[in-house]
This record gives sequence, structure tokens and C-alpha cells, in this order.
Amino acid sequence: MYLEKVDLYSYFGIKKEEGAKGYLNIYRLDEIFGGRKRPAMLVIAGGGYRAVSVREKEPIALAYMARGFNAFTLEYSVTPLHYPTQLLEGCMAIIYIRENAESLGVDVEHVGAIGFSAGGHLCGMLATLYGEKVIEEVLGERAKLSRPDAVVLSYAVLSAYGKIHQGSIDNITAGDQELRKKMDLPSVVDENSVPAFLWCNYFDKVVPAESSLLMALSYREKGVPCELHLYEQGGHGLSLANEETAPPSMTATHILQSVQPWVEASAVWLKNRGFVVKN
Repeated sequence: MYLEKVDLYSYFGIKKEEGAKGYLNIYRLDEIFGGRKRPAMLVIAGGGYRAVSVREKEPIALAYMARGFNAFTLEYSVTPLHYPTQLLEGCMAIIYIRENAESLGVDVEHVGAIGFSAGGHLCGMLATLYGEKVIEEVLGERAKLSRPDAVVLSYAVLSAYGKIHQGSIDNITAGDQELRKKMDLPSVVDENSVPAFLWCNYFDKVVPAESSLLMALSYREKGVPCELHLYEQGGHGLSLANEETAPPSMTATHILQSVQPWVEASAVWLKNRGFVVKN
């Protein structure tokens, strides 16, 4: 397995704000047979825009690698930095993967992203706000490469009103009430939004399932393909819901066999959208 860390700001020649991160970790499968092109998966962990969870980063990358993907994890900036910093870093990551697809062994037409909790909000921004003027102003023509081909939204913070995770929204908006409207992703879905696979948990008290349900409803209303899985068991932050990602003190609540199939279900959905290894 090939692993490399890239400073996205350095790659794009953009001055980095104080405290910013913007690093991309590359997990590339060594080729047994040369010439194969693999789908790509950008992994965006959660953490309330306060931190980046390790439980939702490398284990997720390895899970998709086991299904034929080359994987990438994003170390994005957190509070006190706010929008549009995180969206810019996500867009830079997608563009980097596309611009280096040949050397990375990636199928340039099948670049996906998966996000968890607040990372799911960033992933949701990539699905709906990739065309933002502020991104074009910084990245120019390259911004046209920033739209992912599909996203997986995992117990994601998507709504900015009603039953929400207040901390995530406060951190990404820095309390700006006008910006809050833009961060309410179900309300900004349009016909050009990226197809999405969503999964959430009925008893999640941190990021209520309503967030995913409203997003799926918006997708349906706009005629954009999506698939939604609502699992009866489990609360928040399950990641793979297995022994690998369960906190030692929370094995009873974070190891759930009934939830573990979300990974394979998402892989099947992606495969049906052309995310397969090509010779």
C-alpha cells in the first residue's frame, strides 16, 4: 500500500490562514496487474467542526480500499476558521485527485466522497455548493473539477434549523445568521446536486435522523438520485459499527451487527453508478 501526505495549499499555491490544515492523505493500492483505474473515495471525518475524528478516517479508507477503491482522507480546518475555508479545502481535494488521476491510478470520472456527522456537512456542501462564486474566485477554471460524482452522507449534519447539531452549525457559520441560510443544505439542493447515499440512526440524539430525512426529501423533490437507509438501532458516531472503530468504553453501543451492512450497501449503490475497477 502506498501512502503520501499532500499539503493542498502548497499544491495550489494559496496562502494558508493561520491555524489552517488542508492536508490530503493518499491511500493507494499497489498494482498487481498494471493499467487498472480504480474509483476514488475522499473520506471526511466528523468532529463538530472542532476536531477531526480518527475513528471515521483511516478505518473508512481501508474499508473502501477492500472494495477496490483508492482512498484519500482529508484533514480539514476547524474552528475558529469557518466557511468557506472547509469547502475550499474539500474542493481542492477533489481537484487534486482529478488532476493527478493518471499517476494515482484513479478513474477520473468516478471520484466520490463520504462524510460523517460534521464531515457529512462538508461532504454535503461538496454535493450542493461546489459551484460557489467564492470557490471560483480562489481556484479559477480549476473549480470546474471540484464536483464529486457521488457522495455518501453518514449520520450527517445537514439541516441548520429545527432538530440539528447546534455546535456544528455555530462553528461553520461563526454565528452569522445570513450564512446559516446557506448552510441549511436541504434548502439549497437543486437539479445539479450530486447523487447521494444517506444513512442514519433512529435513536441518534446528537444529529437527529430528521436531517437526513429532509435531505432525501429535497433530493426526491428535485429529481436527483439518492438512496436512504434508516437503521433502527444505534446512536451517533458509529463509524463502521464494529470492533475496529468502537471506543473501548462504548462497545455495547457502538458494535452493532445490524448497522454494519451500510458499508456494503453504499458500495453496491456506488457500483451501480459505475464505481468499479477498470482494466
